[in-house]
Amino acid sequence: MKLLVTGGAGYIGSVVVQRLLAEGHTVEVLDNLSTGHADSVLDGARWHQAELLEVGQILDASFDGVVHLAARSLVGESVSHPERYWHGNIVATLALLDAMRSAGVRRLVFSSTAAVYGEPAGASIAESDPTMPTNPYGASKLAIDHMLTAEARAHGLAAISLRYFNVAGASGDLRERHDPETHLIPNLLKVAAGEKESASIFGTDYPTEDGTAVRDYIHVLDLAEAHLRALAAAEPGAHEIYNLGTGTGTSVRQVIDAVREVTGAEVPAVEEPRRAGDPAVLVASGARALKRLGWSPTRDVRDMVADAWAALGHEVRTPNPSTRPQASGDPA
Repeated sequence: MKLLVTGGAGYIGSVVVQRLLAEGHTVEVLDNLSTGHADSVLDGARWHQAELLEVGQILDASFDGVVHLAARSLVGESVSHPERYWHGNIVATLALLDAMRSAGVRRLVFSSTAAVYGEPAGASIAESDPTMPTNPYGASKLAIDHMLTAEARAHGLAAISLRYFNVAGASGDLRERHDPETHLIPNLLKVAAGEKESASIFGTDYPTEDGTAVRDYIHVLDLAEAHLRALAAAEPGAHEIYNLGTGTGTSVRQVIDAVREVTGAEVPAVEEPRRAGDPAVLVASGARALKRLGWSPTRDVRDMVADAWAALGHEVRTPNPSTRPQASGDPA
């Protein structure tokens, strides 16, 4: 297939492009480099440095589909500047849908988020759970899902939305390079590398096994594989939604232990109060994706930490199976 990947110079997008090229697809990348990196656009992919609003100048009938990853994705920014998310996510995606309709390109995989569920009552989130986003970022992604449902019904779009939480790991030298960096694992690795003095544990009194918050982590390579499977599974006139998760979670302390094991560093951790609005457990069920896409994650948190550490040019310590952290959380 000939595919356009929006946001293909970003962390997840670059790995998706890598996998698509490896499978023999023809790939073009659209990215404005607001958060992406020019050196993440792989050889073999044609690159358009442009805004998503300009996508109509790129898409034509020669394309078979679009993988849409371009988005603003900082929760805090979305609260202080919601207008950036209405324009950057909703309006820009509408421009993409208009361009696809005009060019006759009718296959789309959308990179969504489990943030559309807000603060769910249960520990394991299913696609049937209520969507109640608590910030403009999650609300903008949910609005796009509604747009895709209507587009599929009215114009025959074949669309799949993939909702997931915490992505980590690396593929070769393709790794997280966010600025600012808000994700736990890369920040812990900065401590291990001596770039930061200590890590922060926000809350140690949660009703979890070790008192720290539990989250669902997915390796970026597993996530890229889900995008490829979704491309193949999309059906004309239908918009399907899949949560991507392990069905179990990993606590903050367990992640820190994995970083210590992989790096051999002490990784000092400072206990701090809970952050407002942080639920105790957020885990996405991947049961539907397994049943319909045949997808399930194959890599664990230690793999994510090890690959990310190696991508930084460091040596990974050989694991001791008896000391590897076990997942914690409610099964799907």
